[in-house]
Amino acid sequence: MRVLFYGTPAFALPTLRALLARHTVVAVVTQPDRPAGRGRQPRASPVKELARSYDLPVVQPERLRDPGWAERLRVFEPEVAVVAAFGQILPRGVLEVPARGSINVHASLLPRYRGAAPVAWAIIRGERETGITTFMMDEGMDTGPILLQRAVAIGPEETAGELAARLADLGAMLLLETLEGLPTLSPTPQAHEAATLAPRLRKEDGLLDWTHPAVELVARVRGLNPWPGAQTQSPTGRLLVWRARALEGSGEPGVLTAVGPTLAVGAGAGLLEPVEVQPENRRAMAWETFLRGARLRPGAAFGAPIRAR
Repeated sequence: MRVLFYGTPAFALPTLRALLARHTVVAVVTQPDRPAGRGRQPRASPVKELARSYDLPVVQPERLRDPGWAERLRVFEPEVAVVAAFGQILPRGVLEVPARGSINVHASLLPRYRGAAPVAWAIIRGERETGITTFMMDEGMDTGPILLQRAVAIGPEETAGELAARLADLGAMLLLETLEGLPTLSPTPQAHEAATLAPRLRKEDGLLDWTHPAVELVARVRGLNPWPGAQTQSPTGRLLVWRARALEGSGEPGVLTAVGPTLAVGAGAGLLEPVEVQPENRRAMAWETFLRGARLRPGAAFGAPIRAR
């Protein structure tokens, strides 16, 4: 099948590789190169890098809603389009370019967690299960009729990055199954009344509010790993918390409390013990290593207001 592929981050790579093995990818559409790193030099997306290695035509529209894009894409004569974490909503004219429609590979069990960050928000909100959905795209945000779904359990300590990697592989397999069954599959309308949203993450989503229960804070730490990272203000400066566990007990929110041989931070309910942290401008390290270096004692306060960058 002649496939026009849309994708940008690493999540899309397994799907693109699967298509390259079974179908003819006529072109790849990805986001424009963005400044990255200390030098803020333009950096190609992971999908663009993979497309280059296969000498595929690459298209990088700033806005697909600008006039003329449907005509530019039609020259590739695709039978179907596949979208995996592309980063823009496709307008009607672009959706209608492939004769057999446009199919999205989405990392949630739609209609739950529509939007840009379904993996992170599923973890932050304490879900035990998520999955992959393939659906026929329409002009809405993840509102089209469902083709296939597969559910997976979320590991109790799994981070968003780890879960996204698992879902990316599952999405590739489900997409191939979807294309194979496309002539006979019957798209099922979504139950829109059951929809929930998963908006794009902001750096301020990572600020830990110590008045919340420890189990909720741990879920936030997992959901915001690897980006933007959960953070708090420690007595020695800004501190990213990459991994943590909830403990029974009580303590004043945001205040270090002795728990056996170690220290934990009081929360609205229970205690939070960081496992892996990263002080500003330093490498990530074990919580115990940080405590020894910072020479903190019970009663030290975390969580003074800090401004998100």
